This record gives sequence, structure tokens and C-alpha cells, in this order.
Amino acid sequence: MDSQHSQQPGSKAQRLHSYYRPITPSEQKLYDYLLYWIERESPTEMLARFQALLITGASPAEPEVRAALKAVIASKLAAEEFRYVLNRCCHILINRWQANPQTRPAILELIKLFETPPRRLSANAAQSASVRRLHQLNRQFTQTDQYQTLTRLSQVLSVAEAPPKQLGTLIRRYPYLYQHCLLSEDSTQEQQQTIQQIQTARQRQFELDLNQYVTDRIRRRPAASGGLDSRLASSSIRSAQNPTLLDDATLAQALRHYVGKIDGRRTCRDQALSLLAGAPASFGGFKDDLYEYLTASIDSGYGKRCFNQHLHQQLQTLLPDSNAQPLNDFLLVRTCSQMLSFLVVDSSQQANHYIFVDLMTNLGAITTTGLLLKVVLLCRKVIPGLEKRFSILFSHYEAHQHEAVQWLVQALENLNLALTTNFGSVTLPLFTATRG
Repeated sequence: MDSQHSQQPGSKAQRLHSYYRPITPSEQKLYDYLLYWIERESPTEMLARFQALLITGASPAEPEVRAALKAVIASKLAAEEFRYVLNRCCHILINRWQANPQTRPAILELIKLFETPPRRLSANAAQSASVRRLHQLNRQFTQTDQYQTLTRLSQVLSVAEAPPKQLGTLIRRYPYLYQHCLLSEDSTQEQQQTIQQIQTARQRQFELDLNQYVTDRIRRRPAASGGLDSRLASSSIRSAQNPTLLDDATLAQALRHYVGKIDGRRTCRDQALSLLAGAPASFGGFKDDLYEYLTASIDSGYGKRCFNQHLHQQLQTLLPDSNAQPLNDFLLVRTCSQMLSFLVVDSSQQANHYIFVDLMTNLGAITTTGLLLKVVLLCRKVIPGLEKRFSILFSHYEAHQHEAVQWLVQALENLNLALTTNFGSVTLPLFTATRG
């Protein structure tokens, strides 16, 4: 998937860049210390140095470095702000090691250091008080958003994909969540760049794996054997592995929906372009056409029960004072963003997503995802907003056993496909195929 869609105005990465807290001289002393040694020591040596200084408090570091750490943890603001200092210290190592595949495994070892509480040290009273305070702040750190982003990063960077247990263990499969789930409000520009590099590499690999899978399935079935769905779902001999958690038949159906001619004549993209090209002169008229455009994808029985009425009400109450104005970019972005709030979830503060669950239950993952795709095809600028809303759902259910939230797993998988096939950089052979 083209990483550009995650860098649109309003994306988390850009909002994070505006976060600012002044760095104290003592904090800078710690950063400079780590920056000096990361250039000179192996990962094993650096892990030991990091642990001794910032976790156990047993470091033989220079007196001025120990004094700097003591000043940081003795600060009246330490209970709130030490997490930012410790997070930045971690990322000094992470940013350096991520650039080299040989040192990348050390990132997992770094994050594991926080899983084992440090042993109590015997020392003089003053030193013991300082060390106890350090241990307390480390325990508090493991309850913060900063630590949560680190544990998610460890899932993303794991070399071997373990059998899924909790939903959170699946995050490595969904690069479109990285900008929102692997960064915290204090992330530096360098940290954002590191996550962007990881996201781009993972997305590129998924595109290549999907392309290889589709190409292999088509190549191994004669064209005369039937339509694309048959060719994808029926072949029992293949070398390329299905890169999704969907079964082969469901994957074929999903790809057909997102890039095929779903009404026999036009793709989802064609339908979106047609709506924009024929948009009425007024914003109010556009909202009426948008209602017809979206409800065309909805089963009539389901729509008539309550969904269509709720959708119509959402549109009618959206910027009614602008109904007579010409449709412009602001109104289009605002409308599409509001549609995503209605269809998925509004915000993490108001994580009400009963409509999304109802859509998934009654229409299924493919049709529901197709509905979201129709919205973002009208306005690419709202893609980061869609990704953000899925990250809210992911965070909400992260600790659940993945079997208990299969509806969300199906949604995550389908969104990955929909975004990849419509906004990615790899052209699948499926694009030119028609239903046979």
C-alpha cells in the first residue's frame, strides 16, 4: 500500500510532531550517554549497560551520569514525566538497531528487560532510596501508553509469527495500524520515521505475497476451467501461501468485491468516480446522491429495518446551513469523515460502535468493508481517519482472545485487502479479470 495515504493532514504522525516538552540538562545528559555508547558497543553490551543504568540502578557509569539520573527521578514531575524520558532512551537504541537486520533482534531483548522486576540491591541509605524510586518509576512505566506501544512493536518485529492468542498478537499483520498503535504522543520525528520504515516494508511484503499468491493460483488453473472465483478457490496444488487469515474461497470473494465489476459493469472505483463526476451543483443535492450511492450496497431488507433511516438522518443533519453551497473539498472531507464516524466508531472517548457490529453481523465483513471502501474512494484524505478508527477498535479489544472477536479479525483482514488493492503500489493480475 502506498504509504502516502498515512501521511495525509490530520494523521497521527503529524499530530505527534506538534507535541513538545522541554528537555532538561539532566535528561540530555542521559541521552548523550546512550548516544555515545550505542555507536561503540555491541547490542549485548548495550543491553547490559541500559539495564544497569535505567532498570536495576546498578550502573558503574560516570558520576555525572548517575547524578543526572538521580536528578531526573528526584524531580517533582518524575511520576508523570519519567515515562517520556525512559521511552526516549529506549528509542535511541531502537532507532539505531532497526536500521540493521543483524541488530534488529536486540529490540525485542530491550523490551523484554521490563518484564522482569529488578532485584533489590544492597547499598547505602541514600543510594537505596534512589534505586527504590527508580524501580517504582519503572513499574509505573509498564502501565503507560508508551510501554504499550513498545510491546506492540515487539509483536510487529517478532521474527516468527506465533499462533495467535490475544487479538494484540495479530498487529504485525496490519501495517495500516502502525502509525496509530506504535507511536505515542511524545514520539520524536526520528521515531516516527522508524515506524514509517517498518510500515512501508511490511506493507510492501504483503503486496508482494498477495500478488504471488493470486498469480500462482491463476497460473495453476486453466482459463477454461471457469471464472476467477473458481480458479482461486478450487486449485489444490499451489506453492504460494495465502497471506491472509481468510480461507481461499473468502479471499477470492473479497478480491472480487474490492476490484471486480460488482454490478456487472463497474468497479467500486468506477462507481465513486461516476458519483463525483455527476455531483449536483449543491451540497444538499450531493448528500442525496451519496445516500443512494451508499444504500445501493445494502441489502434492502436490512436497510429498511433501521439503517437507511439512520443514514439519512446523519446526512440531513450534517452542515444543513451549507446545503445551498457548491460542493467543495472541505464539505467533501467533512462529509466522508462523518460517514466513517457513523459507520465505524467516533472516537476513543466515545467508542460506541454498535452500528459497525450490526453491519458485520447482518451483512458480513466483505459487504461492510466494501461500504467503507466506497467512502474513501470518494475522498482519499479520510483514509488516515479510517485507519485511526480501526486502531480504536483494535485497542478496545486488544486483550481479548482472538477467537472471541473473530468479527473484528475478519474486518481487519478485509480492510487490509481493500486498501491494498485500491491504494497499493502492486497491480494484481486480478484487476483485469472479469467474472466467468
